[in-house]
Amino acid sequence: MPIDPDTFRSVVGRFASGVTIVTTRDAAGTDHGMTVSAFCSLSLSPPLVLVCIDRTATMHDVMSTSESFVVNVLAAGQEALSRRFSTPEASHRFDGIGYTRASGGAAMIEEALAYIECRMVSHCPGGDHSIFVGEVEAATARSERPLLYYRGGYAQLER
Repeated sequence: MPIDPDTFRSVVGRFASGVTIVTTRDAAGTDHGMTVSAFCSLSLSPPLVLVCIDRTATMHDVMSTSESFVVNVLAAGQEALSRRFSTPEASHRFDGIGYTRASGGAAMIEEALAYIECRMVSHCPGGDHSIFVGEVEAATARSERPLLYYRGGYAQLER
């Protein structure tokens, strides 16, 4: 018998995760992005990462047809950006924020802790989400503290 959703969410919430904003562009050149905490490395050779996106999210259909995407790993001071990209209203997420373009065209958000530029390799169903796998074509990182998500809220790493 499967565990009930509330217990599952409570237990999994004890796993601290980094916070990312995944970005891509649709065929018309419109930017899309959303906050994603379900991200991880998958393979070193070849270098692969995966992100999981709810099938009801507006970003899901865009990612399903995308050829590339960027994982913007957020720094400790970017909680407001994470909140902005996690709201249901997607039409004005990029207004007034600084970004540059990855080689595939997706937005690389200024001051992110790291950028991981990916070519879409595959996607498959995973319960109420889809799992999107990207081959890493370029990556860069800064020496800052990460933004973390823990037990339903934001946290910061202290060293």
